[in-house]
Amino acid sequence: MGIDIIDIRPLAGRVWLVPGDPDPENVRGSVAVVADDAGSVVVDAGQSPAHAREIQYAMDAAGLPPARWLVYTHHHWDHVWGACAWPDVEIIGHVAGQDVLQREAARPWSHRYLRDEVRANPRLGPSFRARALAMDTWDGFTVLPPHRVFTDELTLPTGVRLRHVGGAHAPDSTVVLVPDSSVALLGDCYYPPPAHLRAPDDAPDLTMVAGLVRDEYSWYVDSHSEPWTLEQARSFEA
Repeated sequence: MGIDIIDIRPLAGRVWLVPGDPDPENVRGSVAVVADDAGSVVVDAGQSPAHAREIQYAMDAAGLPPARWLVYTHHHWDHVWGACAWPDVEIIGHVAGQDVLQREAARPWSHRYLRDEVRANPRLGPSFRARALAMDTWDGFTVLPPHRVFTDELTLPTGVRLRHVGGAHAPDSTVVLVPDSSVALLGDCYYPPPAHLRAPDDAPDLTMVAGLVRDEYSWYVDSHSEPWTLEQARSFEA
């Protein structure tokens, strides 16, 4: 099977970004790479093993050091399903996602299973159809819980800082801060709950965004939008 060539671009300092897919039906978020001679930190795994392999190919083509750490911003499938295709990495996530991912790992994932689950709960349809679209084969696929968990904050040897923020979208939501590059990676932390759990009045948590804005960070990146400058992020404070 061939590897698709995908875009990887420098954002600021040693932070590189693999943009997400703007087609919402593909549910393919961005993935960040923090390059370091000790081994790169990859932020989110990609939404499938195939996506993860495309990112690895792009990293190699750009001359970036191989991944040594893989950080989950939260446990949702489009952020973790590529993990089984990342060799020789330590996977790190917040403790609130550990049990969820252990349960997910025990589910008999297949296209038939996805169809059966949607029949039982039609609200799962958009998410589970996106999962089916992402997976061309289930051979060798498994959901991987983190190897190491943290509670409040954790700083990696590369200087990358992980900070738990929680929120309505996922209880384990984590922001990843790269102070020397002035970049804050937000994952989906301020989003409303997933569609199958969302109430009509649920909305993005702009108060959370405003609380995350700091003068020392010039770039703010969520998983499904173009990066914001500090000035753009400040607009959420109004």
